[in-house]
Amino acid sequence: MSFPTVRMRRLRRTEALRTMLNQIQIQPSNLIYPIFVDETITDPVPITTMPGYFRHPLKQVIDEGKTALEQGIKSVLLFGIPAEKDEIGKGAYAKNGIVQKAASKLKAQFKDELVIIGDVCLCEYTSHGHCGIIKEGEVQNDETLELLGKTAVSQAEAGVDIVAPSAMMDGQIFTIREFLDDSGFEQTPILAYSAKYASAFYGPFREAAESTPKFGNRKSYQMNQGNVQEALREIELDINEGADMIMVKPALAYLDIISLAKASFDVPVVAYNVSGEYSMVKAAALNGWIDEKTVINEILTGIKRAGADMIITYHAKDVKTWLK
Repeated sequence: MSFPTVRMRRLRRTEALRTMLNQIQIQPSNLIYPIFVDETITDPVPITTMPGYFRHPLKQVIDEGKTALEQGIKSVLLFGIPAEKDEIGKGAYAKNGIVQKAASKLKAQFKDELVIIGDVCLCEYTSHGHCGIIKEGEVQNDETLELLGKTAVSQAEAGVDIVAPSAMMDGQIFTIREFLDDSGFEQTPILAYSAKYASAFYGPFREAAESTPKFGNRKSYQMNQGNVQEALREIELDINEGADMIMVKPALAYLDIISLAKASFDVPVVAYNVSGEYSMVKAAALNGWIDEKTVINEILTGIKRAGADMIITYHAKDVKTWLK
């Protein structure tokens, strides 16, 4: 049957009909709010390349948790900027590290009301800006694994509910699972940055987290932009090593990977709507070129439609505004 018997516009005629039949709806509880906690500041510092976003002092982390909950957000992702950096990123796994202190404060205040996710990596804590130990100009995979394991345990001890390894070292999920289990944290889930591509969209984040590499790039450990089968293989390996959830990062240029991941694996899929994607929208909106609220809604609906169960997004802090 076809026109005139079939008229697709019948079901689009009113707002009530369109809302009733909407197949994809963004829920605040499916969004994750990233927070940058800076050990070196006493007042919020604007991130110039991310309009409307800030690095926050430790004393304000409770306020940011409240902001998340007020927006209907149930989860935050912590990134730390330490007072001191060194060659081996000791601040990442220090008992009194900035993420550990932030997690402890949030857990004491909100208990299980707020899910706390800790980014497990070294790049924010190393003087060279890479995600692992450097020898002769190269990142050392196996020597880095122990430090990632120690970081995950220290975060779990501080109250982090989920650890999220992002260094893209081979074997990091296996090592972290082993470290967590041996330390009595067998119930702590791992959210693996499994398909993390080497991307120009990370630029604003690197200013925010002060994590730009001092030399070279991260292409020897983050993925080639054109590779699909490699992403699926990375995801499968992480699941086999003990990942409870997997992530695709970035989101917009890799919607096909999100879709394939959802179709191929029976675990929750998280997409990271990264800093460059956020900043493009903000810049265009500030220039009056787009309607910010509707564009954000359309972008996140597209990511959700591709198959993401949850979305990490810097837009989460304004969710009540753009969902109206």
